Amino acid sequence: MTRHLVIICMFLCSFTSSVFAKDRGTLIFEDDFERNESQEIKDEIGKGWGSNSRWRAAGNKQVDLKNGAMYIFMHKDADHAVSVTHAAEFQDGAIELRFMLEDAKDSLGLNFADLKYKKVHAGHLFLAKVSTRNVELTDMKTGGMDLKNRELRKAKTVPPALQELLKAKRKRFPNQLKTGQWYTLLVDVTGDTLTVSIDGKKVGSFSSEGIAHPTKRTLRLSVPRNAVVDDVKIYSRVANGK
Repeated sequence: MTRHLVIICMFLCSFTSSVFAKDRGTLIFEDDFERNESQEIKDEIGKGWGSNSRWRAAGNKQVDLKNGAMYIFMHKDADHAVSVTHAAEFQDGAIELRFMLEDAKDSLGLNFADLKYKKVHAGHLFLAKVSTRNVELTDMKTGGMDLKNRELRKAKTVPPALQELLKAKRKRFPNQLKTGQWYTLLVDVTGDTLTVSIDGKKVGSFSSEGIAHPTKRTLRLSVPRNAVVDDVKIYSRVANGK
């Protein structure tokens, strides 16, 4: 490649990156986890992060800050997946982070919630889940976490029509990832559409009415086994760009 072509490629890459950053919106939170903890017994994440370790893992540590990253792991005494939470209030916006899955069975979910919305269980709105084999996008607000739908599921009395509806509230996209390797994840929320890109490549989009919930208030990093996370950025955009 000639010197001129190299310069052109560098310019285009820089321009594209700046456009993408602008499209993501206003940066409202970022964390690179470059800090130390004072002890190694309980979660001590800092910078506004919380976790469910106190009531789901008998207070045992499930989040460890080391090597400038956040290592999330489910304790043997836990009765629920690890949930690491942070305020993330926006209507349209994006979450960008680096992540690594260390085992083929590991996964990382980005669960968007609004605890003020009482018609769904635990504020669940929608989920973007990344594993080593696929990306799964789910509308929980109008799907499985709607209180009426959830009660029918728990009672195992879901009528056929609702079964079909619940299937339509989830979409899966095949996507192979290597264990022990860092990737950059971008989850974009625009209106009723959820889009996931990994390392700058679009993996898939899913549109459903629950994604358009007016206010996403909390980001939950949902980890049923293990995941490593770094360089979290949360962006907010005015809906419809107005």
